[in-house]
Amino acid sequence: MSSTPAPRSGAPRSVPAWVALAVAAAIGMMTAVQARVNGQLGIRLDDGFVAAVVSFGSGLLILIVLSIALPTGRAGFARLATGVRTGGIPWWMLAGGAAGALTVATQGLAVGLIGVSLFTVGIVAGQTVSGLLLDRVGFGPAGVVAVTVPRLVGGALALAAVALALVGDGLSSVPAWMLVLPFLAGIAIAWQQATNGRLRQRVGTPLTATLVNFIGGTVILAVAAVVHVAAAGPPRPFPAEAWLYVGGALGVVYIFLSALIVQYTGVLLLGLGAVVGQLLMSVLLDALWPAPASPGVAQEIAMVTVALASVVVAALPWRRRAR
Repeated sequence: MSSTPAPRSGAPRSVPAWVALAVAAAIGMMTAVQARVNGQLGIRLDDGFVAAVVSFGSGLLILIVLSIALPTGRAGFARLATGVRTGGIPWWMLAGGAAGALTVATQGLAVGLIGVSLFTVGIVAGQTVSGLLLDRVGFGPAGVVAVTVPRLVGGALALAAVALALVGDGLSSVPAWMLVLPFLAGIAIAWQQATNGRLRQRVGTPLTATLVNFIGGTVILAVAAVVHVAAAGPPRPFPAEAWLYVGGALGVVYIFLSALIVQYTGVLLLGLGAVVGQLLMSVLLDALWPAPASPGVAQEIAMVTVALASVVVAALPWRRRAR
């Protein structure tokens, strides 16, 4: 995305801070709802890989239509093709879809059993730890960001939230890989965000960067689904309820809301508001619709509180320093 300010015509001069934060929280809430929808589809199909393909594939179809219909989409794709052909866009900038594929596959495989709260806490822990490392080596668009004591404390709190989730016998019947996957997905998401930031700079629009992610993720998930079906047999019949298929559309909506509101919040405040919304919605969803192996509402509230504290401790000092 170009660093030149966008023209003012047709755009509001400002947005109240509470409105911007409310939109950021809504983005996080939609992320949590998407996780629950994809997880439930995975249970109904008895195949998390097929559920992930359905979610990613539907989002890809929406993005293809938007990329063809909108001038910014066509221009961005032209810059992408030129960059790939001339070597201005290296291959690894096109690999962000692998992280998205891991995240959506994890939703389909794990959320229906362990619940949204535990999944989200694992995501936050992975993102925090990975973010510290990526900032330190300067992988993101912002370059090298020093590791300070508050950020280290925030990372430790995020890991403590995961440890708190494992207290008790509620998860004794859950396979270990199902508990590790959300943490790995969080690590992948942090890398994906940094990679997408660089790709957006090259193609000039988040629409094309998102399209690249959905193309790569859909291909990876389709191959994984074919292999899994060949080994384990076909999934159960597809359910008739329409709401089980809105995961891809939710992903497209919150990606575009992020691109719309980030000019008013900044990247840091957007991420903080989204995590708050995601964690709060996770607890609400698990309270209203408990998963078979979720730790329980009291334990979920405790671990989500610690996870929220980790985000605040790690992020807020950077907001003040930037000013």
